Amino acid sequence: MEATEESPLLATPVAADPEILKHDLLYQRFTPSHKRIIVAVISWAALIPFLASGSFIPAIPEIARELGSTGPVINLAVSVSLATASIGSLTWATYSGTYGRRAVFLRSLPCLCIGSIGVASAHSVPVLMFWRIVQAFGASSGMSVGAGVIGDIYRLEERGTAMGVFFGASLFGPAIAPLCGGIATHYASWRHAQWALFVMGLFAFIPVYLWLPETLDPAALDRSKERGKWLTFLNINPFNSLSVLRSPNILILTIAGTAALLTDFVLMIPLSYTIGKEYNISNEALIGAFFLPAGFGNIVGAPTAGRMADKTVVYWRKRRGGEWVPEDRLRAALWGAGFFVPMSVLLAGLTIKYVPGTPGIVLNLIWLFMNGIGVDFTLTPLTAYYVDILHSRSAETMAASASFRALIIAFATAGMLPLINSIGVTATDTLFAVIAWIGFGLILLTIWYGDRMRAWVDIGYSTVRDN
Repeated sequence: MEATEESPLLATPVAADPEILKHDLLYQRFTPSHKRIIVAVISWAALIPFLASGSFIPAIPEIARELGSTGPVINLAVSVSLATASIGSLTWATYSGTYGRRAVFLRSLPCLCIGSIGVASAHSVPVLMFWRIVQAFGASSGMSVGAGVIGDIYRLEERGTAMGVFFGASLFGPAIAPLCGGIATHYASWRHAQWALFVMGLFAFIPVYLWLPETLDPAALDRSKERGKWLTFLNINPFNSLSVLRSPNILILTIAGTAALLTDFVLMIPLSYTIGKEYNISNEALIGAFFLPAGFGNIVGAPTAGRMADKTVVYWRKRRGGEWVPEDRLRAALWGAGFFVPMSVLLAGLTIKYVPGTPGIVLNLIWLFMNGIGVDFTLTPLTAYYVDILHSRSAETMAASASFRALIIAFATAGMLPLINSIGVTATDTLFAVIAWIGFGLILLTIWYGDRMRAWVDIGYSTVRDN
């Protein structure tokens, strides 16, 4: 795709442009080793939300029995927490752009700890739901504000790799959370997993307090102080972040990312009722172990996709004679969105129906690993692209996209078990594979026509000079 003059992003800067040199100073505030420490700290904070959600899923049947409810009703706790996370992510991200990233982490993590205590102590479904909301709200700062930190400290050509490392480290949570939750449920109680979340939240708060510096542009913090903190607090509307979805590029790619992520949830959430039922596995610890391949796929896929995305930017920029076209980064997502994601969920559905016994179990483990890689091959370049085109509002853009995804997934997850009971596992997985291919088509559309789409609605896109 050739650049057009319509787009505000495609102007080629002069190397000695004073604006570029001034902006580049922001990336020189921290040494490479200090940046690695920052990434480690925010990755640990971002791991907690995945632990909170992943450790809960294998315990759904046991929680339902203990609280005198049913699996679909307790599964609503997953949907409620996802919906809450979408609102919380918007709130924390918006305030992080005014008060700073560090300040937000120091307030959200205690909220997570309190919510975890409440969930661990719940003895009725309404109480469980309430504390899951508190827990999810506190945990929701991790990914969006963490992505904002990455945008604060890493240059354009380094950002994808850093984002991939951040995702890969934080996504270790999905690899171990279901297994840990399953072990706790089978050999002790699901409540033990929630107490463990309280401890982990506490041990996320401590390194943030000790070692996370403020990474937000000092000029933004100074403007907040000049306006007055209390007045600024009252005037901030967290839902203003959703205005970035007016951009066709962001909205379309958010839908595409949602289509990919839905395949992960349709494989994971009903595991006890699909693979567990088909292969006669009732041990919660073994059910939790089935989450490991997808988690390890995330760990492998995220940093690999990040490096690929950066190399793609560098390659196409060189090919264009130094001109930067933001959509070039999205080319790194094509294999994940077009092959790994839809094929993994389609093959999983066919395997559950037609391949019995041990061979079926082994194949399902392969498809879960394949899905984990594919989802990160899709989402990592998309996330880095959001930061590229709206650098000054990176956390808000990430939060708006994530909240949109979470709301859709919240409704979708609530209907997954009823849909499987109605039309079967294979038909359900096939349906979500088709949805994933539609998402792949949307990414292609953005690569081909992204410059024109940005010209339709200018929401203050970044340029090379301030990226």
